Amino acid sequence: MKPEAITSSYRRWAPVYDLTFGRITHAGRRHATKVANDAGGHVLEVGVGTGLALPYYGSELRVTGIDFSQDMLERARTKIAEENLSHVAELRQMDARALDFPDGCFDTVVAMHLISVVPDPEQVMAEMARVCKPGGQILLVNHFARDEGWLAWFERKFAPFADYLGWHSNFPKDRVLGVQDLQLVEEKPLTSLGLFTFLRMEKAA
Repeated sequence: MKPEAITSSYRRWAPVYDLTFGRITHAGRRHATKVANDAGGHVLEVGVGTGLALPYYGSELRVTGIDFSQDMLERARTKIAEENLSHVAELRQMDARALDFPDGCFDTVVAMHLISVVPDPEQVMAEMARVCKPGGQILLVNHFARDEGWLAWFERKFAPFADYLGWHSNFPKDRVLGVQDLQLVEEKPLTSLGLFTFLRMEKAA
């Protein structure tokens, strides 16, 4: 997706995101934050959106969130204030293709329902790996394309509407697995239909 399409799409989605897509993605959000909580330390959430995951991070963590959409970030900041989420260190508007952080400064990097909507997913994966500490982990939750079956047919039919919907229905998993320093250590379907998948990768120490 092009940056202008992302901005336009998430401006439309921001007012209703929590009540629509937010409900559909609840299982992945809870699972990813639990894994991050178990690891502890400093967490970066790339594509923090309206901040739906922020209340589920443990109070002992330090959480930084970034998003390309100012509309989403405004809602996330409201959520932080209303729920007194003191473990959230900062929220920043940022392009995930060029993260404004030093190398190796986060214990865990989380990206939920993001990687299939960014313009250059391979560059985003490389940037997440760069800012992750050696021995740290990257957690992804996303929908990935199927190779066969009626759901695969459905995904292909919706693919041309990616810019309007705000996500790619037929995004191939191979596009997130090519970073040399990262090793896939866990893959877990999150729903009975396998609509979303959890991937945990570790960065070489």
